[in-house]
Amino acid sequence: MSYFKNVNHVKYEGSDSTNPFAYKYYNPEETVNGKKMEEFLRFAVSYWHTFTGEGTDPFGQSTMVRPYNMFSGMDLAKARVEASFEFYEKLNVPYFCFHDFDVAPEADSLSETFKNLDEIVAMIKEYMKTSKTKLLWNTANMFSHPRWLHGAATSPNADVFAYAAAKVKKGLEIGKELGSENYVFWGGREGYDTLLNTNMKLELDNLARFFHMAIDYSKEIGYDAQFLIEPKPKEPTKHQYDFDVATSLAFLQSYGLKDHFKFNIEANHATLAGHTFEHELHVARINGMLGSVDANQGDTLLGWDTDEFPTDLYSTTLAMYEILKNDGLKTGGLNFDAKVRRGSFDPEDLFHSHIAGMDSFAIGTKVAQRLIEDKVLDNFVADRYSSYTEGIGLDIVEGKTNFHKLEQYAFQLDTIENKSGRQEYLKGILNKYILDTFASVSVK
Repeated sequence: MSYFKNVNHVKYEGSDSTNPFAYKYYNPEETVNGKKMEEFLRFAVSYWHTFTGEGTDPFGQSTMVRPYNMFSGMDLAKARVEASFEFYEKLNVPYFCFHDFDVAPEADSLSETFKNLDEIVAMIKEYMKTSKTKLLWNTANMFSHPRWLHGAATSPNADVFAYAAAKVKKGLEIGKELGSENYVFWGGREGYDTLLNTNMKLELDNLARFFHMAIDYSKEIGYDAQFLIEPKPKEPTKHQYDFDVATSLAFLQSYGLKDHFKFNIEANHATLAGHTFEHELHVARINGMLGSVDANQGDTLLGWDTDEFPTDLYSTTLAMYEILKNDGLKTGGLNFDAKVRRGSFDPEDLFHSHIAGMDSFAIGTKVAQRLIEDKVLDNFVADRYSSYTEGIGLDIVEGKTNFHKLEQYAFQLDTIENKSGRQEYLKGILNKYILDTFASVSVK
């Protein structure tokens, strides 16, 4: 059975193409940093938004028209697996990601739930034998069911902690069975709404204990995937413990976990934390903690996680600048944790949205690569901080001075001359590189 009959295989046709089901800028075979763009960008489809998202919102019911909506229960789960692999093949995407309850329905008991998972995982494994698409990462949903209302590993209820441990144990086993290259921990309700009823120290201690148990079990079963933490400041809890990269990094360092984790950074989560996407990527990169990316964007007019497909070329360019500086994402990738808008309800819109996102990151890659090759930003930054390459500045960097010596040096300063940061000039340069990249692509 074909679930997407109106779409053939999506291919690269160039910027002059008028085919709505073709890549205009993403050429999987084009080389980036010595690798094919497909191998370097490592795009992934999120199972939840793409195949289980229904288009509901707080004010309205489902709007999505899907070719498998006539099914229910395990029949629906199986139809979604069939549809998903047809989608991956036609989109020509190398990876996908899922939560456990995206692929199999939760039953009345944990044992029955695991039986459902086993059946669907076996089906996915069979499809993967003949598919190029691999599992980038999997994770456990520990935020939707009412049992998680006070958290999972940070719940005040030890029974909930145990239930969460069982789910993650199963998730690690599934990850190994399907060959996932990463395992993600997103603390959807690992946080608090008010300190009036919260023992923060115990909750953080328990969260660390939980992570250490996960590390121990992964070693026990020989599962060597990269562990990832996905920061988010709020939603659904008012204050989540994995607020941003800096906060999460401090947690990992405090509990001896830093060497076992990296970060899965989502653009919309960064903006919810009051940061830019590139800020979070940069903080992770300079600390050796940049693991993977959830590629989406938010709406600047709305203050919540809208999970839009990424089409902002400034954002994709600056994101890829950090990723290129990181020499890629290693085992990570660019997962489209994004959903079509409620009004974009046709099955074909799933293709349009992914094409737009992949083209946007391809453009960002091309611009970022030229910026790095020409050293336009590197040279400017180097010049701005050149006072630390000689004289008193070099003494500061090399630890050869102290407050006494610096005071004596400062007494000798008649004037201090600063250099302009030239922020507007640099933004103009960025504009030029984006426009020139479009021009060069059009000429080709």
